[in-house]
Amino acid sequence: MEKIEHSTIPTNGINMHVASIGKGAEVVLFLHGFPELWYSWRHQLLSLSSLGYRAIAPDLRGFGDTDAPSSPSSYTAFHTVGDLIGLLDHLGIDKVFLVGHDWGAFVAWYMCLFRPDRVKALVNLSVPFLPRNPAIKPVDGFRALLGDDFYFCRFQEPGEAEEDFASDDIRTLFKKFLTSFGPRPLCFPKETGFRGLKAPDTLPSWLSEDDISYYANKFNQKGYTGGLNYYRAYNLTWELTAAWDGVQIKVPVKFIVGDLDITYHIPGVKEYIHNGGFKRDVPFLQEVVVMEGVAHFLNQEKPEEISAHIYDFIKKF
Repeated sequence: MEKIEHSTIPTNGINMHVASIGKGAEVVLFLHGFPELWYSWRHQLLSLSSLGYRAIAPDLRGFGDTDAPSSPSSYTAFHTVGDLIGLLDHLGIDKVFLVGHDWGAFVAWYMCLFRPDRVKALVNLSVPFLPRNPAIKPVDGFRALLGDDFYFCRFQEPGEAEEDFASDDIRTLFKKFLTSFGPRPLCFPKETGFRGLKAPDTLPSWLSEDDISYYANKFNQKGYTGGLNYYRAYNLTWELTAAWDGVQIKVPVKFIVGDLDITYHIPGVKEYIHNGGFKRDVPFLQEVVVMEGVAHFLNQEKPEEISAHIYDFIKKF
């Protein structure tokens, strides 16, 4: 871990913290989700760099040591993809292998939609491509499907989730965050909030107290608003991307999901992935991997397997 280098790079009007390792000509760019950091990719950074790649993992806008604009409207897909294009331009990198998870997977899909010329191939974890439904805003769709208590809906009101999170011990909170995203929809009523969820008595084998400390310390400094603004900007991204309705993802793709992942169990998602919808919208989809007994944070739960899956795919190009 001490071989990982850290730098701050100006891009798209913000300063972005970047972790990187390796000197290879081929670059792998890793995009994390919520409530995570570059650190979520620690295992893959070491693994892929040892295989000859240059591995780069930024703290995305709003997270960790990267700037966090306060307004939700500064977190659309255009902002987050713009940050990455500016990052690549600053580093003099033309094309990358892209790897995303959770919100990072959303950002990766949009990057492939807007700038396929900068992506050699994509490995996305947890979140399949979600084609834009012109008939309903996505948050409204989640609300209709899963109710007001679904976490995506619960995160919409500025300040509300922040207040809820602040009422819990931060280490306990991260133990809940990293172990609560199982197959059932994550719903919590306003009255009990996230603090109503039970923390695990013992940490799973893939998560250490040091890992919890790293996340807790960074979020203690930064707060949660930047990360939550991704949820709050999602309807705005929907409004702004009407011109991309029906546009296919035209880069080679491998998709990996755990069979216990919350995203895999949202009504309609399994059918979309396996019954032809996904392949229709992502015609160069080459592989779909469903990992047994694995939940949402699969790159940390099964680090060696995920690193191997990434390498086995990108080495073809």
